[in-house]
Amino acid sequence: MDAQQWPIQEYDRYISNLFAAEDAALEFAREEMVREGMPQISVSASEGKLLHVLARMIRAERILELGTLGGYSAIWLARALPAQGKLISLEIDERYAEVARRNLKRAGLEEKVQVRVGPALELLTRLEAEGEAPFDLIFIDADKELYVKYLLKTVPLLREGGLVLGDNTLPRAVLDAAADSGTKRYNAEVSARLDLISILVPVLRMSGIDGLSISIKQAQRA
Repeated sequence: MDAQQWPIQEYDRYISNLFAAEDAALEFAREEMVREGMPQISVSASEGKLLHVLARMIRAERILELGTLGGYSAIWLARALPAQGKLISLEIDERYAEVARRNLKRAGLEEKVQVRVGPALELLTRLEAEGEAPFDLIFIDADKELYVKYLLKTVPLLREGGLVLGDNTLPRAVLDAAADSGTKRYNAEVSARLDLISILVPVLRMSGIDGLSISIKQAQRA
């Protein structure tokens, strides 16, 4: 079969099987979300491994996640942290947060990950007021229509040289090119900001192609 005729799912399956095979904790987390009737919108295993690799590349010790869901992506990210590392994950739904806490405990990560419940914008304001130390990596995967507001709130919380990652940023921007969307506005914002160096990378899921916007924070040029 010509490569152009291969289903996208086959590419994702190949990458995941070779580079991002799930262990029992990741499999349980994914299955638990199904049992709890939660939306099946977590990152794929291959994207989870990409998040893990990016965190390891910058030697992240402090990670902030917006949108916990069942804790699947939090497991991938938290496993990239050193022994003293910390991940704070923000989730608006208390029931989802409880599922995530159970999954994180099963993965042995309950000491590294703190799940906070409430609207992300309110929790971000609280983090700033609490004087939290700068984060090394911020993963945005919550309400897409609020992505730009999340960005404006999180960039001040990110250290210079740190990464801010925006998930699900490709399909709507391309398929609905004439329409407005939160992720489309987000891509425009990160591409224009002088304090960010950004690129949009396609990622694979079993449902098709998605995208991850990757931005590095730099000092603003005069």
